[in-house]
Amino acid sequence: MAGCEPFSAGDGSLGVLVLHGFTGNPYTMRSLAEAIATAGFSVELPRLPGHGTTIEDLMAYDWADWSGAALGAYDELAGRCERVALVGLSVGGGLCAYIAELRPEAAGCVFINPFDRPLPADLLDGLNQLIKAGLETADGNGTDIKKQGPLEHVAAYAEMPLVGVRSVSEGIAQVNAKLGAISAPCLLLTSREDHTVTWERGEDIVKSVSGPVEQVWLEDSYHVATLDNDAPLVESLTLDFLRKVLYP
Repeated sequence: MAGCEPFSAGDGSLGVLVLHGFTGNPYTMRSLAEAIATAGFSVELPRLPGHGTTIEDLMAYDWADWSGAALGAYDELAGRCERVALVGLSVGGGLCAYIAELRPEAAGCVFINPFDRPLPADLLDGLNQLIKAGLETADGNGTDIKKQGPLEHVAAYAEMPLVGVRSVSEGIAQVNAKLGAISAPCLLLTSREDHTVTWERGEDIVKSVSGPVEQVWLEDSYHVATLDNDAPLVESLTLDFLRKVLYP
């Protein structure tokens, strides 16, 4: 879809991998990625498999594909940069945690309303019942934005694939169990009101990550804070954090 293309910029020695969320696409992170590039960092914002095209495309992939693509993007960037930090929104935040657990040399993580805890047992049971009954998709909430006015591009699919949701939950369960392996400094940006990922999910990062964690509350945004009223604050906090963890 127009505006949902991946973004790549810079050839310096300090890199930042930026990751969008499940059913979303690079548009949700493009402005932030461009600001990071303007600040002098090498930036990679990949389009995760099946995203930014059609819901039918997305249904062909699962957690192994999305986590594999994210890790591959990190390794490619780390192969040409001395230091690399991670920035992720929603499931993109969960993917950042996944990478930081496997690549302890990561310089730091910025989690923006991260999905870092699997679905509760009752919701997962209901999800399995819907899948067993043959339902393939359900209405999504990828445009959970408080700011009024139309979006320039599509921020997310209108639907979400149920098997994909289950796969994400299963993958995140494994990530959640290993959060203590993350020793890099972390910045956690949490919307006070979020209709997609409740703020309590960020508590696991605060409680479990072994490195230092700074949490900042976003008071005027919903889930997709990078496109919401707090976008300028998200940008300034992210840039300040990246400068601290990437510059020697």
